[in-house]
Amino acid sequence: MATDTSIGTLEQLRDPEYTPPVAKAIPLGIQHILAMFISNVTPAIIVAGAAGFGFGSNSPDFPQLIYMIQMSMFFAGIATLFQTIGFGPVGARLPVVQGTSFAFIPIMIPLVAGKGVEALPALFGGVLIGGLFHALLGTFIGRIRFALPPLVTGLVVLMIGLALVKVGIQYAAGGIPAIDKPEYGSLQNWFVALVVILATLGLKFFTRGMLSVAAVLLGLIAGYVVALALGMVSFGNVGRAAAFAVPDPFHFGFEFSLAAVIGFCLMAFVSAVETVGDVSGITKGGAGREATDKEIVGATYADGLGTAVAGVFGGLPNTSFSQNVGLIAMTGVMSRHVVTIGALFLILAGLIPKVGALISTIPIEVLGGGVIVMFGMVCAAGVSMLSDVDWNRRNMVIFAVSLAVGLGLQLEPKALQYLPDTLRILMTSGLLPAAILAIILNLVIPEELTDEQTEEISGGHAGHKHDDHV
Repeated sequence: MATDTSIGTLEQLRDPEYTPPVAKAIPLGIQHILAMFISNVTPAIIVAGAAGFGFGSNSPDFPQLIYMIQMSMFFAGIATLFQTIGFGPVGARLPVVQGTSFAFIPIMIPLVAGKGVEALPALFGGVLIGGLFHALLGTFIGRIRFALPPLVTGLVVLMIGLALVKVGIQYAAGGIPAIDKPEYGSLQNWFVALVVILATLGLKFFTRGMLSVAAVLLGLIAGYVVALALGMVSFGNVGRAAAFAVPDPFHFGFEFSLAAVIGFCLMAFVSAVETVGDVSGITKGGAGREATDKEIVGATYADGLGTAVAGVFGGLPNTSFSQNVGLIAMTGVMSRHVVTIGALFLILAGLIPKVGALISTIPIEVLGGGVIVMFGMVCAAGVSMLSDVDWNRRNMVIFAVSLAVGLGLQLEPKALQYLPDTLRILMTSGLLPAAILAIILNLVIPEELTDEQTEEISGGHAGHKHDDHV
């Protein structure tokens, strides 16, 4: 959808306070939800799968899976209202769409791996405390941005994507755990996943407007139809689900886990910086201006409080969604009230368990095709951020060491099997050691190295045109 001046004048479109006519505002709000819907519920399905939840209609874990999907929708809507409407210093009061964050998945998977529902109290304890810490970052977010340049943030986002691509392949091949499934990796599984991938790519690059914006969602629908024709879909769960249910405080219990708290608090830095970038992208793309300090601080508060409130009720961490930033730039509509309408639809969907049950009927192979694209895009986003880095030898060394350690520990977790449990869980995610190393090295290594130092580090190879400066 191109910029639509029929909705209002150019000056009105750039004004967050402007409300387009209802006939235009509702479709625009729903468009925002369609753009982020699958990405929003996917982390809950991944975490449930990693914990070992059974996805079958007779599984005792099925109600818990539905509840987690419900909370993903409901609290994405609540956190979005924190941003668009706000209260006190909380909220950017901009069209910021919040949703369940992929960034925390590499932290959450080791915390719950194979432990079932018993692992969830500690997980949600970490979500709650990490969210409060995240909100606290709003008081000094501007003062810590110096420690998180594109070299660090790009590496972290790339590491998040690399940590997740394995999950995408496993889902496309038949799910997690894979060992117990004789059909794992079958041609049928891969055929369904490839339908999703090809349909998504076709819609993204060969169509325009809403078809392109909602390419992942429509690709999943295409794969779902194929899976339905192949007899891979069961609707038994939909009938079992309630028609209406409200969030339940401490549904999974609450437990203090040092590993969870440290992991979520450290990842809050990454999520906060991501939100700062998204808010800046919204104001630049939609209004042609820089974000104000008040907007950035308010967005960070809303980010953290949205996560903390979600954690109380069994929802996963929330963050701003970058795909919606692009949608604002494309439509040219900066109205925060449009996004508020979309948030209300998310909240309504979160109150109807049958919606979650319907989502749970998506075969894991279909979801796999979608997440391969989504997680690949996370990697690509990291690479895009790294393109802003001046690739002199200093920065190359920082990147190389951080990536090698982080990715290596992720690929070979047994290398740290003798560490205490808390430290082992944090280190084998790969993400945190890579981020910490990159931050420390970036702060301590001099910004200019002498020719002799760079020659030693690079093993005597000639450098490129950026060798002289950071």
